[in-house]
Amino acid sequence: MSSIQLLLSVFFLIIFSSCLPTTQYKIPRLGAFPKNIHRAEPQTSSKSSSRDLVTFYYTQTLDHFNYKPESYTTFRQRYVIDFRSWGGANTSAPLFVFFGAEEDLDDDLDAIGFLSDNAPRFKALLIYIEHRYYGKSIPFGSRKEALKNAETLGYLNSAQAMADYAAVIMHLKKKYSAKNSPVIVIGGSYGGMLTSWFRLKYPHIALGALASSAPILYFDDIAPQEGYYSIVTKDFKETSESCYNTIRESWGEIEKIASKPNGLSILSKKFKTCYPLNRTFELEDFLDSIYAEAAQYDYPPEFPVSIVCGGINKASAARTDILDRIFSGVVAYLGNRSCYDMNEFNYPDTDEWRWQTCSELVMPIGHENNSMFPPAPFNLKNYIKDCKSLFGVLPQPRWITTYYGGHDLKLILQRFGSNIIFSNGLRDPYSSGGVLNNISDSIVAVSAVNGSHCLDIQRASPGDPHWLVIQRKIELKIIEGWISKYYTDLLEFKDQTPF
Repeated sequence: MSSIQLLLSVFFLIIFSSCLPTTQYKIPRLGAFPKNIHRAEPQTSSKSSSRDLVTFYYTQTLDHFNYKPESYTTFRQRYVIDFRSWGGANTSAPLFVFFGAEEDLDDDLDAIGFLSDNAPRFKALLIYIEHRYYGKSIPFGSRKEALKNAETLGYLNSAQAMADYAAVIMHLKKKYSAKNSPVIVIGGSYGGMLTSWFRLKYPHIALGALASSAPILYFDDIAPQEGYYSIVTKDFKETSESCYNTIRESWGEIEKIASKPNGLSILSKKFKTCYPLNRTFELEDFLDSIYAEAAQYDYPPEFPVSIVCGGINKASAARTDILDRIFSGVVAYLGNRSCYDMNEFNYPDTDEWRWQTCSELVMPIGHENNSMFPPAPFNLKNYIKDCKSLFGVLPQPRWITTYYGGHDLKLILQRFGSNIIFSNGLRDPYSSGGVLNNISDSIVAVSAVNGSHCLDIQRASPGDPHWLVIQRKIELKIIEGWISKYYTDLLEFKDQTPF
């Protein structure tokens, strides 16, 4: 088995420390926006400044589903409120609630603009809630203690996180005399999964949900395992056939050079690595991350896939060798640097996310023969083995579909569920695991052919393409319809005797 096959056979184990098994694995990261430096800072008057946002901490229960004495342990959960546009107490003005996901809430506040851009239209109170175990919402007093072992990490899961959100929302509705205020929950990527599941599990709290780029079907073999990288390949091939061919051929060239005496040293010099390569895995992982991120977050006006391919093709015109062309793509994407850190895409919060994907969020993603990457099918046995080595627990690959559903989604939800928008950009590789067709009149799919991961909930910009403007308008019109109907129902039932 080649290094790249080892790299991709289990995607969710991101980077192991020296005391853990030596095989390393990689998955395309979730997240509503790229963490790398390439996300453009939009210029818009609606951007919230720090003075518009007020930070609070809620005393949150550690375990919502148990009544053992230790379950009543608490921790401080951070949430942030923007009061600027709110209609006020006892006005039934809506609450727009953003569900933080696998990152520090500060990152979301900087990037997510859908709420603040549209709050004046609805006179909405904006609430941003941080996910437990991330950012400043850490149980057990410190991140070190929280991540100590499976005993402390066991409280990190989606059900506990959604119960946290429910508790905070109910607390705020009471605190701000907003009993009759409809709640719209909004999230992207993993956060989008949470909003859709929250609407199904807590319909008495959330009137509706906007789930942006939420791959809720990438579980239990509902979506094809090769879907993600098939779209990465498609994005690159549509952008430039020659670029696609260069990347496809480069993996064999990397292995060929590595097999030579001092081959890793040659590769280290060619790619200007900050530290000498110990394995081809490190380089292949780095390149895989660039291509995946560029495709997933192929945002206008930069269009990162075009940037990568522009660098590769420019070097091709100069008739350089294949790996020089690949390196030119790296430089085009990351900029000209004195050296390139092969760990650049291994982010600090990967320990928490690694636990979540080793316990319940088992998303089987693999490479097949028709992609620009070497074949590397998802191997559940290896996945289970390595998660057991890491944490001493066995992954539960079918728990998500057992607890939230997923199979026969239309058959089940067309009568059971309502008021969910599944939005997707079809150039986003994770759209292969998204809901792309309407399930019912009120559980709808809003897709953009040219869209990328969570682009619709990013901050609006004057330069946004027309199709993106239209996509957001459609989503807003649907949300407006939910709220309007709620107000009608509220008036109708106001004077009736409660059940």
